[in-house]
Formats: sequence, C-alpha cells, structure tokens
Amino acid sequence: MKKATPDFILIAVTLLLLTVGMIMVYSASAIWADVKLGDSFFFAKRQLLFAGLGIVAMFIIMNVDYWIWRKYAKTILLVCFFLLVIVLIPGIGMERGGARSWIGVGAFSIQPSEFMKFAMISFISKYLAENQKKITSFKKGLLPSLSLIFFAFGLIMLQPDLGTGTVMVGTCIVIIFVAGARIMHFAVFGAVGIAGFIALVISAPYRMKRITSFLDPWSDPLGSGFQIIQSLLAIGPGGLFGVGLGDSRQKYLYLPEPQTDFIFAILAEELGFIGGTFVLLLFSLLLWRGIRIALGAPDLYGTFLAVGIIAMIAIQVMINIGVVTGLMPVTGITLPFLSYGGSSLTLMLVAVGVLLNISKHSRY
Repeated sequence: MKKATPDFILIAVTLLLLTVGMIMVYSASAIWADVKLGDSFFFAKRQLLFAGLGIVAMFIIMNVDYWIWRKYAKTILLVCFFLLVIVLIPGIGMERGGARSWIGVGAFSIQPSEFMKFAMISFISKYLAENQKKITSFKKGLLPSLSLIFFAFGLIMLQPDLGTGTVMVGTCIVIIFVAGARIMHFAVFGAVGIAGFIALVISAPYRMKRITSFLDPWSDPLGSGFQIIQSLLAIGPGGLFGVGLGDSRQKYLYLPEPQTDFIFAILAEELGFIGGTFVLLLFSLLLWRGIRIALGAPDLYGTFLAVGIIAMIAIQVMINIGVVTGLMPVTGITLPFLSYGGSSLTLMLVAVGVLLNISKHSRY
C-alpha cells in the first residue's frame, strides 16, 4: 500500500548527522582556517551554505517521483561522462592534492566524479531492471554492465581518484549481486579485479607507499605514514568520553586538513568512544531504514536504486572509518554528511532525497 508520507526516521537521522557534521567541521577546522586563511569560520560558513542548499534539494527531490531518474538515466550518465572528460583538460580542470578532479571558478567548484556515482547507480539500476533475466549470462548481462562501469572507473583514475572510483565500482557490484548475478561470475571477476587493483598500486609509487605505510606507518613517520599516525594519536587519547568538544590537540596543525577525510579522528578525540559509537549507530539506523525501503519498493528499479544509494553510503563509511583507524590504506574518501566538501555533501543529500521518495511508494 502506497504511503502518503516519507520515512521521517530517515529524515531525522540525516538531519542529526548533518548537525553533528556542522559542529565537527567548525571544531576541526577553526585553528587551521585561522592560521592559514585568517578566518576561523571559513570552512564552517561554506559547509553551512552547502548543507542549506543540500537540504533544500533533498526536500524538493523527495517530492519528485523517482521514476523520472529512470527516464533520464542515460542523459544524466552522458553528461557526467562529458564532465569526466573535460575535467582532465588543463585550464578547465582544477588540480588539488595532485588530482585534477574539480571544475569551477575560484574557491567554488564541483567534483564530477562524485556525481558520476549517482549517475551510474541510476543507469545500472535501469539496465538491470529491464534486463534482469540476462544477468545470469556473463556475455549478455554481466559483461555490458561491467564494461560501462570500468570505462567510467578508467576516466576517474586518469584524474587520479582511486577512492571515489572504488566506491562507484563497489556500489555497482552490490546492485549487480542483488539483481541475481551468478556467484561463479563474481569469483572470476573478483580474481581479475584483485589483479587489476594490484597492478594499479604497483604502477604508481605513491600508492605503493600508502600500502606499506598502512602496514607499518612508523616505518616512515614523517612521510607516507604521517597521516595515519596523527590520526591514531588523536583517537587514542579520546578514551571513553573524549577530551572535550573543541579541545582536540591534533587539530593544531598536526593532522593535515582535519575537517575532510580525517574528521572522525577529531570527533573520536573530542567526544571519545561514546561519541564515535553514537555516530556509527546513526549510520546503522540510516542503513537499516534504507534496506527496509529497498525491500518494500514497488518495482525492480526502485529496489535497485535504493540498494545502490544505501551501498554507496555504507561503502564510504566503512572505507573512511577503516582509513582513520588504521585498518585500511589512505584513499581520500570523505565521511558522508560529516566531512567538509560541497560536491560530496550535496550528492549525499540528493541521494537521500531520492531514497525518501522511494519510501513514499514503499510497501513496508
């Protein structure tokens, strides 16, 4: 039975995560922004602007039937492919941290690879909904899907942006698995994928350094292992209750740009195990609501789309927390709703808006 209202628990959890994120972006960035930019509120003001625009977009999209994304899935995908190409052109694409991943003017920019994640989720969901019977065939079902996914992955790697590319591929693999692909095909694909990943790591010295520093960061404490060590030095003193909101020591120019990928380390330092667990419970609640929405969706497209959105969020959370706690190599993945970043935050809120619309049609 179609519901007239969206999932209010999902809305509440999303807004609560955003609130925690706003507080932590200011706390984590104030010192760095004051010293480097002369304005301790620099990142907080911009994050508030992004959050405001994202919330407005979320509520607007919540009231747009999700079938429209199916109708325009191909067009959206082609636009994102175009943006992935032009971002590589010097003079158009903006380079930061060694990656040419942004298009924009001055301080305001967008990251096309972030929006490609949603575009690919929508298109793959449409393709699989229309061709589910073919998914058990490697040649007719799985191969076309994987070819498109890895073509997009290749363009993203030209920037290079291994983290975003990994999230996109992982998300699409989850959708394909839910659609009914054969386990044997996944085993073969997994072996090829692991071999390809190893080749990517070996081909770039900086990626190899990230792997070795992940295994033993203290072997190069002032180089490739610096971020992981500083992150662990933030988490450790946090203890059970933390050193207090605003009282982090690692944000005093020890942990590089703590408001982005390593914001969870500052949160754990200031709010302790209790604060970190609270945030993880919020993410767990969000994922649970998303799974319920996917199971109750009225059609295959709605199910696959909801699964893709939830998988994207879950994979980013797992990778980010894994990196921050030293369980995974540094990949440059933001923590959804908490980390500073306009493109990432806007994409997540748009995706939640789509999920909320599916919830209005979901039978649960």
